[in-house]
Amino acid sequence: MAADAGAVRLDLRHPATLVATCCGVGLVRWAPGTAASALALPAAWLLRSYAGTIGLAAATLVLLAIGIWAAGACERRTGRRDSPAIVVDEVAGQWIALLLVPADPAAYGIGFVLFRLFDVLKPWPIVLVDRHVKGGLGVMLDDVVAGIFAAVVLWNLWVWL
Repeated sequence: MAADAGAVRLDLRHPATLVATCCGVGLVRWAPGTAASALALPAAWLLRSYAGTIGLAAATLVLLAIGIWAAGACERRTGRRDSPAIVVDEVAGQWIALLLVPADPAAYGIGFVLFRLFDVLKPWPIVLVDRHVKGGLGVMLDDVVAGIFAAVVLWNLWVWL
């Protein structure tokens, strides 16, 4: 089964495509990155509930490693750099954004908004990473930095509030 992501054909039977698109979430027509970030919230909640903050951090590191491979493989297979269909980076970045706060609906909601803002607006130095780091690492790294920015802002807001 192949799916059309822009003019790029992605084979959903390929393991890298399944990981990179988060089982096809990246193929939604409107705001696939936002959809993946939204779906990352309950997954983070479950991970934190059953495995604690260390479990969420460990899962994030594993996802980063697998995501680098999957994003790079998708780029090579399609010939397209950082396709919008590749959303594993949004999940990893969203999880990073939530690492410093408790599993709380308000914290997760604010973390979602902050991560999406940093990911979409790409302030310095996120824009440098986005422009200059290539391949699977580049796909993942700009969202890692956006997640770190969001985590720091979210933690400060959480402590202040």
